[in-house]
Amino acid sequence: MHWADVMAERLGRRGPRHIVATGITPSGEFHIGHIREILTGDMIVRAAKHAGLEAELVFVVDNADPLRKVYPFLDESYSQLIGHQLGAIPAPDAEGKPDWNRFEQDGWTYGDHFLAPFLDALAQLGVRPRLLPNLQAYRSGQFASAAKYACDNPDEIREIIERVSGRELPAGWFPWQPLDAKGNLDGVKVTGYDYPLVHFVDAEGTRGSSDITKGDGKLPWRLDWPAKWGINAITCEPFGKDHGAAGGSYATGKELSVLFGHEPPEPLTYEWISLRGQGAMSSSAGNTVGPVEALQLVPPEILRFLVANTKPKKAIEFDTGMGLVKLADEFERSSGRDFESELKDEGLSRRQRVQVEDVQAAVRLSSVVDGSTTHATSSTFRHLALLAQVKHGDEEVLSAITTEDGDAKDVLLDRLRRMRTWIASSHFPDELRVVLLDEPSPDALNALSPTQQPLVAALKEALLHVTWDEQGITDAMKSVAGLDGVGMRDVYRAAYASLMGLEKGPRLAPILANCKKVEILGLLEKSANHVLQ
Repeated sequence: MHWADVMAERLGRRGPRHIVATGITPSGEFHIGHIREILTGDMIVRAAKHAGLEAELVFVVDNADPLRKVYPFLDESYSQLIGHQLGAIPAPDAEGKPDWNRFEQDGWTYGDHFLAPFLDALAQLGVRPRLLPNLQAYRSGQFASAAKYACDNPDEIREIIERVSGRELPAGWFPWQPLDAKGNLDGVKVTGYDYPLVHFVDAEGTRGSSDITKGDGKLPWRLDWPAKWGINAITCEPFGKDHGAAGGSYATGKELSVLFGHEPPEPLTYEWISLRGQGAMSSSAGNTVGPVEALQLVPPEILRFLVANTKPKKAIEFDTGMGLVKLADEFERSSGRDFESELKDEGLSRRQRVQVEDVQAAVRLSSVVDGSTTHATSSTFRHLALLAQVKHGDEEVLSAITTEDGDAKDVLLDRLRRMRTWIASSHFPDELRVVLLDEPSPDALNALSPTQQPLVAALKEALLHVTWDEQGITDAMKSVAGLDGVGMRDVYRAAYASLMGLEKGPRLAPILANCKKVEILGLLEKSANHVLQ
């Protein structure tokens, strides 16, 4: 069974109605790593509905969390707001400074600023969760019951956290973080508790009181998380491997959740998504590819397929170069398979049948609209990248590809639009980049050896009368290599120098086959004339 179907089966044993939660702190730009969490939740919801259950996806916006530091994308003036809640401070303007005017006029917060583009990307991916802003939940008193239990029983809470996590809490630790008079969570020391007030002294020595029923503060993370499970009736939540480690926040959360009167949700631990060659993504370090940026390069179905076709406990290395080509081509191949016919084969082993069913489910879960058919095109990503570079305009590209029906043509044009963005970006791999010359490159031709220079004219003659397709061009090049003392390496060296001004490059035959013969022969003739001078 596909991993999402396995989770749906587990939820079915628990009951007929489910709320699947994801939650992220909007401290900076959301990235592809965050996409894994919310797509994992979305796919569990889809699988649960497919199994006949009622299921809903919710997204807890952790905007009650504080700003922890001045990140590289922020102006130093944000140092005055460190410790303030993300849903209670202004968003950065174009210069990274707090936009107080918009905050005061429209209430546009720091959390809103980073959440909005992420929600736009999720909509493109077919994910529209119900939002649960955490700061508003605190202010409306939804955390009051859990907060009262924790504050009434601090020793019991401390014992669970220390025993399960294996670490000792500070001497002055208390299960409530008060906000000082300026709205700061940092540097505040609890001095006493009389329900509903937690008394404190702030970093400047000023005394005050925090009303837990009005959200004048928040629960520490290890209590905040299990409290949210009960408040929002969560029955399932995927989360990163750090939370699922022994002694991690899920382990303590399970026991605390029961104290708060709620059964802990079914867990699903997932591995990180990292950037190839750069390690784990980090918004604060600027080591990210955002979902909006990624969706400019590839269709949403392919990003969904990346998550759907990978087991949650397997790490994903996101590669915006050749890895993206391989991923897209795997998606196209999978989308074009006739799974029903494959599964009718009685000769399949159990393992083979499971593999087919897993890919079938991954393709189903990749569609943006649940239940719709994912269209495959007759062009691989690699071939489309070539055509987008050597053809002039969309119509020339389409004419070079097998005729598609109307819907597939729309899909292909969407692929092509994103492909052009990818080609223009720094992510496009050099090994696929096609740069055909308009005029010969004297430097490249002069760098050819005495053996290689005569091959330019020989290439032009060999290509003059061949059928202008990939096989005909390949045969012509091989015929030139048949000359005395000449190898294919010399032929390609002469061809790259004449046509691209390079020593080496992408495969030539498929490139030339999609170019106009007269233009290629003309460039070879000019190059041959230069060699003779």
